[in-house]
Amino acid sequence: MHGDGSGDRPDGTADADAARGAAPSGTEAVATRTFDAPELRGTTFHEVRVRSVLDRVPGASRMPFEWTVNPYRGCAHACVYCFARKAHAHLGLDTGTGFDTRILVKVNAPELLRRQLASPRWPGAHVAIGTNVDCYQPAEGRYRLMPGIIEALRDRANPFSVLTKGTLILRDLDLLRQAAEATDVGVCVSVGFTDHELWRTVEPGAPAPERRLDVVRALAGAGVGCGVLMAPVVPFLGDRPEQLRAAVRAVAEAGATSVTPLVLHLRPGAREWFTRWLHRHHPGLVRRYEAMYAAGAYAPTWYQRLITRQVHEFAAEFGIGPAGRGTSRPAVPPAGGEAPGHGAAAGPTRLTLR
Repeated sequence: MHGDGSGDRPDGTADADAARGAAPSGTEAVATRTFDAPELRGTTFHEVRVRSVLDRVPGASRMPFEWTVNPYRGCAHACVYCFARKAHAHLGLDTGTGFDTRILVKVNAPELLRRQLASPRWPGAHVAIGTNVDCYQPAEGRYRLMPGIIEALRDRANPFSVLTKGTLILRDLDLLRQAAEATDVGVCVSVGFTDHELWRTVEPGAPAPERRLDVVRALAGAGVGCGVLMAPVVPFLGDRPEQLRAAVRAVAEAGATSVTPLVLHLRPGAREWFTRWLHRHHPGLVRRYEAMYAAGAYAPTWYQRLITRQVHEFAAEFGIGPAGRGTSRPAVPPAGGEAPGHGAAAGPTRLTLR
């Protein structure tokens, strides 16, 4: 276990939390320890040892990859639209503030991944990291799981991609470069908009958009190709042509190799939490959202295609192309909550070294 125990609760509630379902159910969790984190006010970590860290994507999924690694559950970035919120309900945890403040940490993820990759049954398939919650969220600063995960993939020359809103990825730049010498590595940073007021309310725990673009700029300066997943494009709040153009221009100026737009998508769990946010911050838009998402989790196809076309036009204006043409979908959904819609461009840029 990580930590010296100084953050453990003195009243013995760690075991009680586990008994009430703080740890994942079924065969996933084999041990747990719970404690508060003074350096992240209001955050509780549930340290979990798991039996598997490679998750297979269901066959019915719209994702174009088959395997994922997610070292954390819950996310302090607190994005109000995050589709992963529903997973907290399966664990008996709150999908609102509980998702933002009660973080499950798979403390044995690096060592377990190394063993699973060495199995003769492992096909050597692409592994997408950060598809559920951000692998470089604040908890990573404490637990440092990603270096061991990247090293395990590097040592097996196993292709992988990373998607993040977190600036901490720069800590692992050397490891990413080493991995890129052995296999295909994709890197994408999620920046859906550059509007500060929208960011402060819809992504309150995530780094500011310009800080994420600084990551893109730093990666480009180090010779590492990095794409931007422009996600989510938020209807009626971040979708005006001048807003889209400003975001694409900032992405291009940061040196991104590609930009891929994805419209806000609201699954059950996230939908309820986002609707509460909408009532509080933009009550006049509630009925418009009800109409927009009346058919389900996705915005209408015509709207998604409109946004994609506009972004691609702006990208061409600023000399930056989408990650791919046609109707293929991204290799990773945006960190913290978006899933691809119709007509999205292809996925994260392969990491290249100049």
